[in-house]
Amino acid sequence: MSVSWYAMRSKPNKEEFLARQFEAHGITVYCPRVRVITINPRSRKVRPYFPGYLFVQADLDIVNASTLQWMPGAVSLVNFGGEPASVPDILLTALKRQVDELNASNKPGIGDLKPGDSVIVQDGPFAGYEAIFDGRLSGQDRVRVLLNFLQKRHVPLELQDQQIRRVRRS
Repeated sequence: MSVSWYAMRSKPNKEEFLARQFEAHGITVYCPRVRVITINPRSRKVRPYFPGYLFVQADLDIVNASTLQWMPGAVSLVNFGGEPASVPDILLTALKRQVDELNASNKPGIGDLKPGDSVIVQDGPFAGYEAIFDGRLSGQDRVRVLLNFLQKRHVPLELQDQQIRRVRRS
């Protein structure tokens, strides 16, 4: 065999711990993580892109598969038909690029919204309507806005955060 990438299952919420274990043993590891916007200020700001999985690069002729599987925090190598499934380098390169792009885009105009800020709905059946930003909902991409409807009546509406943009007043 040669050096290849493999998908590794971890115990719940142990991806980073397992990645450190592999690194301590000199094994190259990639644990894709993305920044998220949270409601609770004490919750993690970075979360695994694939919860419960990470990628290790190894030559299974040199590093035995059981060594990887018995690492603290590990569950198993992802395998098909009893054989560890290798992940093509091109797929991992594309994944790294995608994660880097996600982390680089901080959704301009959305991340710093405060309750009471004016926004415009850009997409969906209410596109073009002005609303008031009310807050983020649990989950990383949902928001609540108060839609300015007939005669200044505010109707609560839940949307994806990419469906709104801040109103710039001159």
